[in-house]
Amino acid sequence: MLIRHVAVILAAGLTIAGCDQPMSTGQKGAVAGGALGTGIGMVAGGSFGQVVGAGLIGGAVGYIAGSAMDNNKK
Repeated sequence: MLIRHVAVILAAGLTIAGCDQPMSTGQKGAVAGGALGTGIGMVAGGSFGQVVGAGLIGGAVGYIAGSAMDNNKK
């Protein structure tokens, strides 16, 4: 169980570190939403599929919200 948590945290850190340019607001929202959704899925004790699904849904919602915020600034 601990190894899975460490692997998820490491993967998230490598994903963020792999960005070669500043992220847009939508991209930041997708990363934050995906991390939040995955974390909630893990804390709730869901199966692997439920955790991945929660991360994907959280990422999509985060991207949409971040893009909307970016469009309101312009």
